[in-house]
Formats: sequence, structure tokens, C-alpha cells
Amino acid sequence: MTGKDKDYRYMATSDLLNELNKEGFKADADLELKLSNIILQQLDDVAGDVSGLAVKCLAPLVKKVGEPRVVEMTNKLCDKLLNGKDQNRDIASIALKTIIAEITTPSLAQAILTSLSPQLRRGITGPGTSTEIKCECLDILCDVLHKFGNLMATEHETLLNALLSQLSSNQASVRKKTVSCIASLSSSLSDDLLAKTTIEVVRNLGSKGTKSDLIRTNIQMIGALSRAVGYRFGPHLEDTVPVLINYCTTASENDEELREYSLQALESFLLRCPRDISSYCDEILHLALDESANEYTDDEDASWKVRRAAAKCLAALIVSRPEMQCKLPRWLLKQEVPKIVKSINRQLREKSIKTKVGAFSVLKELVVVLPDCLADHIGTLIPGIEKALNDKSSTSNLKIEALIFTRLVLASHSPSVFHPYVKVKAALSSPVLSVVGERYYKVTAEALRVCGELVRVVRPNLEGSGFDFTPYVHPLYNAIMSRLTNQDQDQEVKECAISCMGLVISTFGDNLGAELPACLPVLVDRMGNEITRLTAVKAFAVIAASPLRIDLSCVLEHVIAELTGFLRKANRALRQATLGTLNSLIVAYGDKIGPSAYEIIIVELSTLISDSDLHMTALALELCCTLMADKRSSRNVSSAVRNRVLPQALTLIKSSLLQGQALLALQNFFAALVYSANTSFDVLLESLLSSAKPSPQSGGVAKQALHSIAQCVAVLCLAAGDQKCSSTVKMLADILKADGTTNSAKQHLALLCLGEIGRRKDLSSHANIETIIIESFQSPFEEIKSAASYALGNIAVGNLSKYLPFILDQIDNQQKKQYLLLHSLKEVIVRQSVDKAEFQDSSVEIILKLLFNHCESEEEGVRNVVAECLGKIALIEPVRLIPALKVRTTSPAAFTRATVVIAVKYSIVERPEKIDEIIYPEIASFLMLIKDQDRHVRRAAVLALSTFAHNKPNLIKGLLPELLPLLYDQTIVKQELIRTVDLGPFKHTVDDGLELRKAAFECVDTLLDSCLDQVNPSSFIVPYLKSGLDDHYDVKMPCHLILSKLADKCQSAVLAVLDSLVDPLQKTINFKPKQDAVKQEVDRNEDMIRSALRAIASLNRISGGDCSLKFKNLMSEISKSPTLWDKYYSIRNE
Repeated sequence: MTGKDKDYRYMATSDLLNELNKEGFKADADLELKLSNIILQQLDDVAGDVSGLAVKCLAPLVKKVGEPRVVEMTNKLCDKLLNGKDQNRDIASIALKTIIAEITTPSLAQAILTSLSPQLRRGITGPGTSTEIKCECLDILCDVLHKFGNLMATEHETLLNALLSQLSSNQASVRKKTVSCIASLSSSLSDDLLAKTTIEVVRNLGSKGTKSDLIRTNIQMIGALSRAVGYRFGPHLEDTVPVLINYCTTASENDEELREYSLQALESFLLRCPRDISSYCDEILHLALDESANEYTDDEDASWKVRRAAAKCLAALIVSRPEMQCKLPRWLLKQEVPKIVKSINRQLREKSIKTKVGAFSVLKELVVVLPDCLADHIGTLIPGIEKALNDKSSTSNLKIEALIFTRLVLASHSPSVFHPYVKVKAALSSPVLSVVGERYYKVTAEALRVCGELVRVVRPNLEGSGFDFTPYVHPLYNAIMSRLTNQDQDQEVKECAISCMGLVISTFGDNLGAELPACLPVLVDRMGNEITRLTAVKAFAVIAASPLRIDLSCVLEHVIAELTGFLRKANRALRQATLGTLNSLIVAYGDKIGPSAYEIIIVELSTLISDSDLHMTALALELCCTLMADKRSSRNVSSAVRNRVLPQALTLIKSSLLQGQALLALQNFFAALVYSANTSFDVLLESLLSSAKPSPQSGGVAKQALHSIAQCVAVLCLAAGDQKCSSTVKMLADILKADGTTNSAKQHLALLCLGEIGRRKDLSSHANIETIIIESFQSPFEEIKSAASYALGNIAVGNLSKYLPFILDQIDNQQKKQYLLLHSLKEVIVRQSVDKAEFQDSSVEIILKLLFNHCESEEEGVRNVVAECLGKIALIEPVRLIPALKVRTTSPAAFTRATVVIAVKYSIVERPEKIDEIIYPEIASFLMLIKDQDRHVRRAAVLALSTFAHNKPNLIKGLLPELLPLLYDQTIVKQELIRTVDLGPFKHTVDDGLELRKAAFECVDTLLDSCLDQVNPSSFIVPYLKSGLDDHYDVKMPCHLILSKLADKCQSAVLAVLDSLVDPLQKTINFKPKQDAVKQEVDRNEDMIRSALRAIASLNRISGGDCSLKFKNLMSEISKSPTLWDKYYSIRNE
């Protein structure tokens, strides 16, 4: 290794490196000394590759020799760095960094820091030290502080003073490295020293006569501090933010760097201290908007960096304070559209392809955000589109971007906007049609999609729009046909050509009589290909739905045969599309399709009817009804339906999953069966009623199935005519008159059937039907009582003038049956609100009087039904109800106040209603009861707020700034609501505020989904969410959900207080139930732990979470506990 030949030295050093890297290598004291000396010697080797290998030897050597030897090597290297020759300084610096990177034991770290720190400090501050030495020392110190800053607490102040003095150095490189060094140190500084650093930097900024480059350094220092210490910088914002904003606004035009650094620092504050910076957000918003909107030239200036920093600042503002987004309204952008278009037209004339692609991307985003904003600028943009599509120098990428933009703009603007430009030399259509023939498949596919939009533009409606579309029919048809017939092309192109041809035929079919025999067989042929058949099936659906009644005689039989075969295929999407297309074809062309084809279709579709796929079932039943509705259907078709479809339908009706469209289709199917000849009503009715009988194998029928059967019975009776309906009602009434204690299932169904029939038909001709039903209120079975109340309400819907007074009279006179009778009244009101019917004024008056009288009922169940009734009447008669409810918000009776607020809750449904505009000005009267003295009223207001947030968030957004602090207040444990109940041998604590706290947190959870832009998470997490995480089981669960959502949507706000959230989570996952705990308690605790771990998993996904030492320790604790780790692992992978 000491030979004269450099190759020998190189090979020897390489061999030494290999030896040091071996697992079993050990060195005694003598060998250690020799090794360390020789490697240090090799570092000075004149051959660079030898000294480079020597540096690599240091990494394994540090682990193989004793601590004193490493300290000695470090001292020698430090001496070389400070006092050695210039040519050896670089390698000494690299060697020191290598050793520091390899130190892992605290004792060695401490020993090295003790000797190294004073030397580095001397190298940085010593008088006469060269700039190069200072920079190297600062580099090494930065590494040391980053890795071992927390072990140097005693030296922090000395180091800090040394470093702060360097911020005013004349050398820019020294200042830049000092900024990094102080930032590395700051993450382990105490709060006092961090404050000292900030004060010093702000003082430097504030002193007059400070040079501009020093100002820039100090602003960079503030940004670096904030990025290093995160939320700990919060308390210093009031000293720093005004200074930065001031510099930004007063900086000279040419000082871009100063403005850029200031904006970068503000961006860091927004992301890391969202809570403390909230009071400055408006100022920062205006500043960032001004900076990003500044005029600029195309010259090579540095102003783009300022605009980039301003844009990032705006992004940080929206991330940390989503509610600020509403202060960036779209009209700001709309006002800029003419400027943007002018600028983009200039860019589209540039030679650079990249620039043009970027220009089209901007236009694309503009159309997505403001769909109709380019209506006045189409004429100026068309030359740019033409050039992009026709120019020989255009790349595929540019053509694709231009085509996507053209498609979006055609789809989002009114067709009439484009008509002037389509006329002028076919300005729009020619370039698009020319690229349909491109070789690259992605360009062709996109061009075909544009053709689809062009078809809609040139003939927006078939009645005629005053625009002559005929010149474009054949050019469009020919371009698409050439692609449709070409077999050798990509699947995407084939699919686009098929869809586009479907559109062309359905829109221009009356002008393509001669062409149809040529193109329709091609589409049929594509149905035979597995890759394109789904698209072809959908294309025929479009053609069949066309009002032009396209002549399909040349292919119809073949199409029906292919489609029928597809009903057997495994591909669900294909079966679904086939059912829809068959339906459209039979509606439009039933007279040209033979009954034999119908029979085959019925056999195939019968296999698709089951509750495992209700959407498919609904489509199959709809098709079946279409087939039966055709007057030419033969006896064989009816017979096929009875033998194949009816058994499936009777099985389906027993399913507890049956609902929505499938249930509606099933009802229509039974009605269609009665209407079609050859099907006996009595047999059908018997089949339906029998399906409700309990079977030995499956036991009783589900409650939902009984409702489905009752609805089908009602539809069946109405379809069969008055006589059959009347005899059925009589038969059902007879079942009720029989002994009610025996066959409850039969009675249950009879009541539901009467209700469903009575809702659809007036039953007043059946004497005393109401008293027969009310007898069932005495039944010992709860479901019979409930069904009777449902039946009575629905019969009243059929004849309000007769039965409504009866129900109201009973409510007043039958105290014991009040709850059930109110439910009957609720059925009447709900049905009226669904059917949009109008009550008679006198009826409403009587109902309201009765309901308001029962607002103060002691029974919560009665109050709830009263509230629901009032809410549903409010949907029908909002002008009358809202003032009546509002007056009662000041009632002296707490139960009345609570009931009217719950009534408002029931009146807020997802769909738009006329009540919305009437209640909007009055919402505050109801929701401000969240301040009420009574907890029941407060809870009612919280529940109402939840419903508003879920169904109609826009109605309450304006009130949230006032409501949120009051809502947060409901999440706090209130000692006055906790009481002790003496149960003799032991005392039991009852927390009356628990339900209210749970409701409040659940309300916040809903608000995070619908009104995140209004919620400032920083003011909620501490103290409210933090206390909820340490509350009762019922409160913790929603809190864990909220924390997971916040971790996902508002990361910076959570990160800022992560330390304080660790303790309650740690307590929850480590909680052990008592030895004598019952199984229910153990299971609840398990659920609780899993819920907390789910929140922890969300927190662990936040980037930057490793800033919190407490959270790192929590994760380490979880990983060391096998039971917790198993649960955490399974949750993380959910």
C-alpha cells in the first residue's frame, strides 16, 4: 500500500476494502492502529482513485475498530481540514462526512461530538479562516446536527451564537450553508432558543440600512426554520408574517428573489401552522393573487419564479384552509378568459410543438372549469385547431390534445355557436375528417369521437334547427365507413367507429337510404366479433331509439337472433346492454319480428331473473312486459311467460333484497300478466298469497317480502277490474274477522294488502273496513299492530274526506292507541308529500291543531311521530308550516321547542323542494336553538344541523361561522349533566350529556364530508377532538372516524398538533377490561381498539408524521406488541 506504483497501491487498497467488508473480520489493538494510520495516509494519495477507495474503507473500518481509534481518526481529519494543504481539504471533508454517517452508538457519537464540535466552531468563526474552510465546516456541522442535534443540548446556545453571526457574512456561499446549518440545529432547539433565533433574524430584517442580499438571506432563514420545526414556529408568526408581507409589497420590481423567498416562507407557514396563521390568511390571499396576476413579458426574466411561488402559496392556502376557496370565485377566471385566449392564440402560432401542446392543455382545463366560456372566441381558436391538425410538422401528441379540446368544446357549448364556422369552407369538419385517416390509432380514435360530437352539432334536433346539415352527411359517413370496414386496426378505433356509425345512422338515416344496406350488415358483422360485440349492441340501441324509424329490414332478423344468443353469455355488461337493445327494437319494430322469436327471448330472459342481480332482473322483466304488451303476441308467448318467467317471479318476490326498480318492474309484470289474455286472475292471486306462507325449509317470509307481495297483490287487483278487486278486499277482510290469535302471518299480509289496495283505490264502498282494521290494534303481536296502523293510513289516502276525520277523531279519543293512530296519520301525510297532492285547507288546520297539541307528550315515541308528521306536512304546505313552526321555537315548553326542530329535520330531504327557498331565511331561528337551556332541544338542533349538512349543505354554509363554535361546545363533557343514582347496594353514574356529545361529533363528521371548505380544522382538533378521543366508548368511535378523515383531507392541521393526540390513542389501544367483564364488554373494547388503530393507520400515512417523536414512539410500541401489530397490519391492508 505504500509502494511507488499507483496500480499496486490501488489493488492493495481494494483488497483491504474487501477484507474489511467481510463479516468475520476482527482486528487487535496493533492492527487497529496500523489500519487507521495507513488508511488516513492513503487519503492523501496523489492518485484520485486510490484516495477514493481509501474513503470507502472508512465506512467498514469505523464498525471494526474501537471508539478511541475512531475519535483519533476524526481529530486527525479535522486537523487536516482546518490546517492542512488546500488539495487535501476536499478529501478530508468527505472522509469526515463518511465517518459521521456510519456512527450508530450513542457513546461513540458523544465522544466524537465532544472533540469535533469545538474544532468545527473554530473553523466557522475563527478570524482569518478562508471561505472554503468555513463552507466545509458548515457542511459537516450540518450533517452532525441533523443526526445528533439532540445529543448536543449543552452546546446549543454556543453553536447558535456562532452560526447566527455568519448570517451577516459577506460571502453568499457561507450565508447559504449557515441557513441550512441553523435549520438542522433548530429541530432539536428548546422553545427559548428557537424564540431567540427568530428574534435575531427579525431584528436583522427590521434594522435600517441592511443590504438587500442580507435581507434575502434572513427571509430564507425564516422559511428554512419553519420547514424544520413545523408547528413549533406558530407562536412566532405575529413577529414574522407582517415583516414578510411588507417586504413583498414594498420590494422593487427587479427584486424577484426577495419576493420569491417571502412567498416560499408564507407557503411553509400555511402548511405547517394553519391554526396560528388564520388571522393573516386574507392578506396572504390578496398578496398571492396580485403576484400571480402580475403582467409579464416573454423575455427571459426571473419573474416566473415569483408567479410559481405565488401559485404554490395559493395552493397551500386552499389545502390548509379549504373554506378560502370560495374567495377565489370563478368570475375572476371568467374575466380573464379574453386575455387567456389572446395569449393562447399567440402561443398556437409559435413553432414549438411543446408550447402548442401546453396551450391546448390550458384550453382543455378552461372548458372543464367554465363549460360555456369560449362561445365568443370560437372563431379565433379554429385556425389554431386547423393548423395543429393539418400541419405536416404536427406530432401525434399535438393532434390528440387539439382533438380532445375540440371534442370538449363541441360538447360543452350550444350547437348554434359552431354553425357559422362549420359553414365557412367546412372549417371545423374538414381538418377533423382528414385526421380520421391517420395511421396512429390514438389520433384516429380521438378524431372519431370528435365526429360523434360534430354529428350532434350539425343536426341538434330532428325537427330542424334552420341549419342545413345535408352537405356534411356524406363526408362524415364516408370517413367513418372507411374506418368501420377496415379490419386491420386497433380495438379502440374499431369501437369508436362503431359508436360513431350508430350515431350517424340514428341522426342522418333519412338521408342515407342508399347507404344503409351497405353499412348495417357491417355493424351486424361486428356483433359477431367478441371484441366489438358490446359496442355494436349499444350502437343498435341508439339506432332503434331514433325517431326517424330507420329501415332495418335487411338485418333485423339476424340482429334479433344474435342478441337472443347474447342473453346466455357470461359477460354481465353484454347481457345488460342486450336486454336494453332488445327492448328498444321490440318497441320500434315489433310488427316486423315474429312471435317465434319472442318465445325464444322469453326462455332466455327467464334465467336472468333472480335477487343476485336486481338491475339485470329489472331489465329482464321490463323486456318481458314489452313482449306481452305487443297485441300480436300469440298464446304460445303467454304460455312461455307463465311456464318460464312466472315461477322465477314468485321466487323473486320472497327475497328480502327486492326493492326500487326491480320491485316496480315486478309489479308491472303481474299487471301485464292480467292484461294479456289466457291468464287467470284467481290463479295469480292464489300464487301470490301462497308465496307468503312459511315453508318448513326456510321458515317465515321476511317482512320486506310481505310488503313486496302486498304491493303486487294491489297492482294485480287494480289491473283485473272493480269486480275482482272488490271480491279480494272482502276475502281479506274476512281473514281479519277470524280469530286474530292464531294465524298472525296471514293477518299480517291481509292488512298490508288492504293498505296497498286502499292507497290506490277508494274502499269506502266496503262498510266498516276501518273498524275491522282498527280491531287489529288489540293484537298481541307488534308486527300486526304496525301493519294495521300502516293499512289504516293507506286506506285513508284512497278517500281522505271519509277516513281522515275518523283517524283524527280516534287520536283524540283513544289515548292507548294514540301512537299507532299517529303512525296512520303519518302514512297519510307521507303519501301526500310523495304524490305531491294538496290537502284541503280545513283538513290541514285540524291536523296541525291536533299535532301541535301532542308536541308536549311525555312519550318520546309520540313526539317523534308528531315531528315527522309536521315535517312531511311542511313539504306539502311550507308557506303555512314554516311560520307556525318558527313561532313555537320560543315556546316555554322544552319538548315543543325540540319537536319543531326535529320537524324541520324531517322536512329537509335530498331532492330539491319548494320548502328550500321558504325555510332558507328562517333556518337560524331553528338551528340557533343549539344554545337552548334544555339538552333535549340542543340535541334536536344538532340532529337537524346534521341533516342539513348531509342533504342541503348550501342552505347552511352562511350560518356555519356562527354555528360551529356552538356545535363544538356541545362536544365538551358538562359536569352539571352527570348525576349519581343510588341503587341501594351500589351507586350508578348517569351521564345525561352523552347522547348530545355523540350527536355533535357525528354532526362534525357529516360537515367534514359536505362543508369542509367552511370548517377550520385547526380550531376543532384541539381541544374538542382531543377531549372526544378520551371520552366514553360511544363518543370515541365517531372521533376516530373524524380523525381518519382529517388525516386524509387536512394533513397539515393534524400534523401541527399530532403530539397532543397520541396520549388518548395510546390509552385506548392499551386499555384492558376487568377480569370479570362480560363478553359484550370485551367485544366492545376490541371494536374500540380496532377503531383507534384505524385512525392511527390514517395518521401514519401523513407525510411528515415522523416530525413527532411521540407518534414515532407509539408506532414503535405497536410494532413490538404482537397482538396489536397483527390487528394493525390487517387494518392497514383493508
